[in-house]
Amino acid sequence: MQYLLIICHDASFVPTPALVGEIGMWVKDMEKRAILKQSNPLRPPGEATTVRVREGKRVLTAGPFANSKEKMAAYGLIECADEREAIDIAASHPMAKAATIEVRPVWSDLPQMAS
Repeated sequence: MQYLLIICHDASFVPTPALVGEIGMWVKDMEKRAILKQSNPLRPPGEATTVRVREGKRVLTAGPFANSKEKMAAYGLIECADEREAIDIAASHPMAKAATIEVRPVWSDLPQMAS
């Protein structure tokens, strides 16, 4: 089953070179074990554009969709046997010591829409 790791931190967070190195080693290990399918850091929230369509009109808002202290900073898509393994993998991520990681199951068993 796939899980999305949503990595968040507040605006004061600055990664150290040591942490960046640890993340690189974690990524290599997870890729070698065929657990990590994709991951990337995200550009700062100020560079985001939120898109909504209301009453047929596109509404664009500069910035992230939520106004919260912590902002989404990176993501990882992992494949694990179950939620327990996904949580263990998230806890092993170096950012778990410095930030917050949400582990969210990917909804892969949606019923097919009728055509």
